Amino acid sequence: MKNTQSELDAYERMKPGIITAAGFLGDDVRSLRDIIEADEEAMAQYGITFEHAADFLKFLKAAGQAGLGEPITVQSRYVVTVGDARGKLPCPWQDGLFHKNSVMVTDSKTDISIIYSDLSIHMLSVHHFCQGQGSPFRLNPEHLALLIK
Repeated sequence: MKNTQSELDAYERMKPGIITAAGFLGDDVRSLRDIIEADEEAMAQYGITFEHAADFLKFLKAAGQAGLGEPITVQSRYVVTVGDARGKLPCPWQDGLFHKNSVMVTDSKTDISIIYSDLSIHMLSVHHFCQGQGSPFRLNPEHLALLIK
């Protein structure tokens, strides 16, 4: 499917050094539309919605903030560390500014670890963008499904 002008513009802003040093694409060379469509198919295959996954990540972040920057165990399963930084990051689609932070979650049941931010949650829920393969903040649909279930 052809990318819209909005997607082409967002894709350019996702490259390394524009919004963040590493960017949002990792080593993925697919078009933005192809990345999103593949992740939409994967999420459907695993039986989770983008909204449910985003809500779960928000829950883990909120629970992890009680650790005040130190690891905290949530639901006897997830080790969550929330780090904050000064400043805000713009969404590549230019539809908001988001607190600069990072949330690291390790699932003791599956040994899966993910890292994400407020911007990651926004892009997941609103744009269905999990970030490109190889991106440090990529929200792999299979890993999300295993974390949630």
